[in-house]
Amino acid sequence: MASFVRLSSLCHRGVKPLLSKNTFFPRELLACRTLRERDSLQSLAQSHHASSSHSAVSSKAASMHWTGERVLSVFLLGMAPAAYLYPGPAVDYAVAAALTLHGHWGIGQVLTDYVHGETKVKLANAGLYTLSMVTFAGLCYFNYKDVGICKAIAMLWSI
Repeated sequence: MASFVRLSSLCHRGVKPLLSKNTFFPRELLACRTLRERDSLQSLAQSHHASSSHSAVSSKAASMHWTGERVLSVFLLGMAPAAYLYPGPAVDYAVAAALTLHGHWGIGQVLTDYVHGETKVKLANAGLYTLSMVTFAGLCYFNYKDVGICKAIAMLWSI
């Protein structure tokens, strides 16, 4: 989606669509009347990307976060046979934590992609953290007061 520009946000700058009145066009299809307008569009795109980019330190943190997500996904794949072979409280709580973190990170990426505006982002993040805490607390409660995640899945499969 980074290669698309909403034309209604650029119309006050004099940029006109090349073929149609559609509001979404790839940047390559935008027709600028003068070189100055094209340069202002490029500087707008660069300033947008520059405002969303961070320093090398946060780039390293993002890379480590991505690696952590992949490690957690592989860990979850290994948890399936472990939960079947060694059901117990330790595995139940590990599955609860891993599933909650996996869901938190996944929904966080969806929110990052689709929620815009400072207030909306803050509200969405607050909702995400609330949802993650309630999910983890619910899974821990289920593990403590009931049969646990591993045995519950085994019971579902035995039906």
